[in-house]
Amino acid sequence: MELLSNLAIGFSVALSPFTLMLAVIGCFLGTIIGALPGLGPSNGVAILIPLTFSIGLDATSALVLMTSVYYGAMYGGRISSILLNIPGDEPALMTTLDGYPMAKAGRAGDALVLSGVASFIGAFLATIGLMLLAPWLTQVAYLFGPAEYFALYLLAFCTLGGIASNNQAKAAVASCIGLAIAMIGVDNTSGMPRLTGGNLHLADGVDFLVAIVGLFAVAEVFFFIESHGKNTSIGVKLEKVTIPVKDIVNTTGTALRSSVIGFFAGVLPGAGASLGSFMAYMAEKSYAGEKGGLGTGVARGVVAPEAGNNAAAGGALVPMLTLGVPGSGTTAVLLALLMTLNITPGPTLFTDRPEVVWGLIASLLIANIVLLLMNVPMVKVFVRILQVPPQILLPGVTMISFVGIFSLSGSYFDLLLMIGFGVLGYVLRKLDVPTVPIILGILLGGHMEDALRRAMVLSSGDWTFLFSSGIASGLWIAAIGGFIAPMFLRKALTKPQRVSD
Repeated sequence: MELLSNLAIGFSVALSPFTLMLAVIGCFLGTIIGALPGLGPSNGVAILIPLTFSIGLDATSALVLMTSVYYGAMYGGRISSILLNIPGDEPALMTTLDGYPMAKAGRAGDALVLSGVASFIGAFLATIGLMLLAPWLTQVAYLFGPAEYFALYLLAFCTLGGIASNNQAKAAVASCIGLAIAMIGVDNTSGMPRLTGGNLHLADGVDFLVAIVGLFAVAEVFFFIESHGKNTSIGVKLEKVTIPVKDIVNTTGTALRSSVIGFFAGVLPGAGASLGSFMAYMAEKSYAGEKGGLGTGVARGVVAPEAGNNAAAGGALVPMLTLGVPGSGTTAVLLALLMTLNITPGPTLFTDRPEVVWGLIASLLIANIVLLLMNVPMVKVFVRILQVPPQILLPGVTMISFVGIFSLSGSYFDLLLMIGFGVLGYVLRKLDVPTVPIILGILLGGHMEDALRRAMVLSSGDWTFLFSSGIASGLWIAAIGGFIAPMFLRKALTKPQRVSD
């Protein structure tokens, strides 16, 4: 009964005409932001936060608008991943592995519809989870200390070879490159610069957005130039767009499994949607086995990461609202917004300001329905992007990315660095070295280092502390098994499609 009364409070707030309008506007803006390569949800929310103050929104309205943008951007990130092979944001990185091959096979519309439905299932179930399981899930998050986080990130890197390449040695080299790039900047512990070469622009490290746009968008332009305009990788042939009912039914189990995995990944503070997408894809790849064909352009490979990353986005709100600890980069921005509005997230927020929490939850339920209705019928509009000639589309996307990056940092050095990553991506792809592990290395490397350092501080340098719990030991065993097993079972594994194809 208490839950129903709380939901009644929430819907009384969410169903007001003004709040509904904010939710629809946020969903629309978020989808566009997510579709533009190089922006993503965290930057999109950060850019729009001044809008909430300029129009004088109260705390509930501001949070509804920004979280609608957040969810919308998570939906939109799949669009450029599928159509252009350029992730709109880092969680959509895994969607390129099967989404783009599906588009090349003439199923761009099917991939977009499937990913939209999967995003809805993941985000909707995550919102239900936020509503029902938040108090209990905070206790689960407490079980993860630095040793467990380090083992979790190690598991991610050890299993990269099975995702992005059929050559684990090259995948390991790519992971090391990503980790090395993640080390660039000022050391958080000593305050000393590392690997900066004396360049002050590198003191804050390398922004993963710069790396993503360079390794994907700019490198794609270089390949197009090399082909003298004959590169047809962007010019996907359009087919009749229909609702793939059979595929939707067949992948329902995948969406449900991936949503659960992604939600739990999002609840862990700091893990975020990137890890949720990765874990959901890997779990589905293991579940499907050889006959699943993940990585070659199958529906499961699109549904799994999209359901996973959208569920993780909702899960990341749990530690933010109940503990005051951001579960992802975007929720860190939202946390700053709440603090600015004199609202302190934590266990007492649900009792002190129920209209804020339950109004947000009700608005998210409504926003998910709006996003589904907005994304599936408009799939033809998104597919029309493919009709633009590559010689116009590629430079146009690249220029949008350049403008987006420069508007965020205001640094010409980031633009030069982006071009440098484009050259690196071009060279590595010519050498058949996957670029996915590099991006994930940049994304997770800093968190992995922080977890290791905290573990060593807590144990006074005793390395056995990394195996001190059952959870950590289990993750270590899984990591070692995930790295060694493919060496002996290579013939039993389906060779995945590389991102560069």
